[in-house]
Amino acid sequence: MHATLVRIGNSKGIRIPKAVLEQCGIVDSVEMEVLEGQLVVRPCPAKPREGWREQFGKMAEQGDDRPLISESLEPEMADWEW
Repeated sequence: MHATLVRIGNSKGIRIPKAVLEQCGIVDSVEMEVLEGQLVVRPCPAKPREGWREQFGKMAEQGDDRPLISESLEPEMADWEW
């Protein structure tokens, strides 16, 4: 499929046909990245934190849910402004 770039302020954009948006599951927002010189556009997850509760539960079962750093302040950090 061929698409023409259109000016959007100082940027440029493309118009994506409705049928293509529906086939890709794109609704409101997308993630973009450049891979090997190509622009890759994919739909954003509907719920970015979906599945976290289950994953944290698995971590707890395996004993892998402890903090990686101490939650207490080191003596030299007492003078820091937060």
